[in-house]
Amino acid sequence: MIIRVTTRGRVWRRLCDFGRNERGSVTAELVLAAPALLLLLLLVAQFALWAHATHVAQTAASQALSAARVQDGSSGDGHARATAVLAQLGAGPLRDPHVAVTRGPEQSTVEISGHVTPVVPFLNLPVRARAVGPSERFVEPKANE
Repeated sequence: MIIRVTTRGRVWRRLCDFGRNERGSVTAELVLAAPALLLLLLLVAQFALWAHATHVAQTAASQALSAARVQDGSSGDGHARATAVLAQLGAGPLRDPHVAVTRGPEQSTVEISGHVTPVVPFLNLPVRARAVGPSERFVEPKANE
């Protein structure tokens, strides 16, 4: 018994096998998945670095507020204290820190801003920290009447 396969039969067989042939699919999946996973890993590292830089800025702001709001303190004392804390803690994660300290008769304010060191290219995350507290001052006690 001889079975003849016509050209039409070959074409039909190839069309039926088209969806079942998976040769090379692992390579294609790896080419698509590896960069996506690496980008995800870099984004996690970038946001962890942003959180650390935010904590550094907040620590510097609270230390500067403590120095500026005391009775004989000044905004220069707060600025010096913030600069010292940032020099100790913020050399890595916090870039271009800007410190603004204002001391008024009622309230002292410290604002620190900067940017996170980039891990992911073209992703520039800002960091801002603010600390506000009452300024200490001597108040004369009222005389008893």
